[in-house]
Amino acid sequence: MPGAGPAGRAAVIGRPVAHSLSPLLHRAAYAVLGLTGWTYDALDLGPEDLPVLLAGLGPEWRGFSVTMPCKQAAVAAADTVEPLPRLLGAANTLVHTDAGWRAENTDVHGVGMALQTGGVERVAHAALIGAGGTAAAAAVALAELGAESVDVLVRDPSRAADVVRVLGVLGVEADVRRVGPGPVEAPVVVSTVPIGAHADLAGLRWRAGQTLLDVLYAPWPTPVAARAAAAGATVISGLEVLFWQATVQVELMTGQPAPIGAMRAALDAR
Repeated sequence: MPGAGPAGRAAVIGRPVAHSLSPLLHRAAYAVLGLTGWTYDALDLGPEDLPVLLAGLGPEWRGFSVTMPCKQAAVAAADTVEPLPRLLGAANTLVHTDAGWRAENTDVHGVGMALQTGGVERVAHAALIGAGGTAAAAAVALAELGAESVDVLVRDPSRAADVVRVLGVLGVEADVRRVGPGPVEAPVVVSTVPIGAHADLAGLRWRAGQTLLDVLYAPWPTPVAARAAAAGATVISGLEVLFWQATVQVELMTGQPAPIGAMRAALDAR
């Protein structure tokens, strides 16, 4: 089992990564699971660093949480790629196995659970803002909640090909639009754009009754979340995505059920 043995090491990889709350969640889980010899760190690395890192690690390394901009590189560097990250072309989790490094994606679970705990049980029409690896994962989560059509709002429509491909495989109609001033029509919206691009979303108009999940959580509220909330929309923080995807990562890396209550308490205390 991945969790067997007296000690293990894990970390979150990305750039920037100092703001990540993944160490808080994973360390809280280790404490409850009795994994006193386990450590979880934050490594500031870019995509080009990942293959070199993995090649030089010993068996004490059990897994990595992978954040931007390394999710595509994680798929390329893995020895085995599960069907979901293969479909997405992005992995947010690497697990050390006897056969090498296995790429997984728990973002889909994170987005799906964040929406469900925020009151979205079913959705027929939704919108995605952004078209990166996290947007592709959100597309799968929306499809699992019943979405039949998804508006893909992007600054550059030519960059939406991966999300459109994923939606096509899932049998979901995609309508790609250039993001700009105007109303957001869909009742459920997932924003995946980095904080530096939020100025481009300033002209979006929101209304009461909508639900917006912004996958960011630092800083919070983001500009788009603040505007949506002011209009009466229900706003869900990316902390929920972080939390739920981390519970699955803990199970994958340790081989033990995630202590959800303890992990939630640690996040709430923070």
